[in-house]
Amino acid sequence: MALSQIALVGLGAMGLPMATNLVAAGFAVRGYDLRPESRGAFAAAGGAAADTPAAAAAGADALLLMVVNAAQAEDVLFAQGALEALAPDGIAVLMATCPPRSVEHLAERVAASGRHFVDAPVSGGVVGAQAGTLTVMAAAPAGTLAALRPVLDALGDRIFHVGERPGQGATVKAVNQLLCGVHIAAAAEALALAGRVGVDLDVCLEILSGSSAASWMLRDRGPRMLEDAPRVTSAVDIFVKDLGIVLEAGRGAGAALPLAALAHQLFVSSAGRGDGAADDSQVIRAYRLLNGAGA
Repeated sequence: MALSQIALVGLGAMGLPMATNLVAAGFAVRGYDLRPESRGAFAAAGGAAADTPAAAAAGADALLLMVVNAAQAEDVLFAQGALEALAPDGIAVLMATCPPRSVEHLAERVAASGRHFVDAPVSGGVVGAQAGTLTVMAAAPAGTLAALRPVLDALGDRIFHVGERPGQGATVKAVNQLLCGVHIAAAAEALALAGRVGVDLDVCLEILSGSSAASWMLRDRGPRMLEDAPRVTSAVDIFVKDLGIVLEAGRGAGAALPLAALAHQLFVSSAGRGDGAADDSQVIRAYRLLNGAGA
């Protein structure tokens, strides 16, 4: 089926540019967010702002959820009536990072209504959302994904079909976040050691970034670890949440994740000191405190 009317709930730092990219691709998009200023920004970008999730979803072919967590997705779909307002053969698309078991539960309830469900978390952050270069990890029956593909192509340049079962997309995203969180923590540990012994950190970072020790996270977060107050592109609190989801996924699969657990504790300690809203690169402050160097 051809999708023309799209609803997107969650016009935050990623959801707003995603909705705007859909408008630019020629879709009719209704968007909703709790914040009036976000709805206003979407209207200014050419979208249609709705006053409620149900109004955004009314008769839509697909409903994209870029909400904070699974509980918020459940509230939007069921308590606030968005699923009932969606077209009878519409597609509910969960794009937030959520625990696999929660995704499975939501998918069962959506399927019971006769509608379709796509488990499609994304990676790429605000930069990817703005550029339309997100990576999408989609789990759904092949036919459902094929129908949704033009929508996803407007949002990302790497669309992967990771399986047909709800929860498989969420699991792949958890694996992605496990590596991201551990890589950030490892980069912070390495640079904290170099700083402890007085090595020029700019030189050290240049060496590491061009050596076999390099990683995408080191090259991206490393320079910000050397700044006192870097611009926030991804907050510490996001990895507190996402690594918590990783650990929950591990428990559900019966898999031990000791490195993820340690990285999670470092991010939790950073948030506990009041750095939750700081850029996630600032987990390096946890190491400095551990080493008695102050934040």
